Amino acid sequence: MKQLKFSEPLPKLILQKKKDTTYRINDNKNIMVGDELSLCSSNGKEFGKALAVLVKETIFENLTEEDKAGHGKSSPKEELYKTFSDYYKMEVSGKTKVKIIKFKLL
Repeated sequence: MKQLKFSEPLPKLILQKKKDTTYRINDNKNIMVGDELSLCSSNGKEFGKALAVLVKETIFENLTEEDKAGHGKSSPKEELYKTFSDYYKMEVSGKTKVKIIKFKLL
């Protein structure tokens, strides 16, 4: 089973069904629609299972409102790029490729 890790406070938002979308850079898991996913806290402890229902690749500057729905609070672009730069320890800009993964809790 493919695993997705989430930092706090995201697990709680997912379990409350306030978040059902995640963005990933350099997805080395090759997540595809129909994959069963193990949702884990950043410490690796599983807090739920989900099914990938939509997987799409684009660049950050081309994210649509549909892509953003279910991801959480909308942030200014610069804040979003900084957050992902911190997560991935690399410079993230509008031209950075991103995979949008929408999932449904099982």
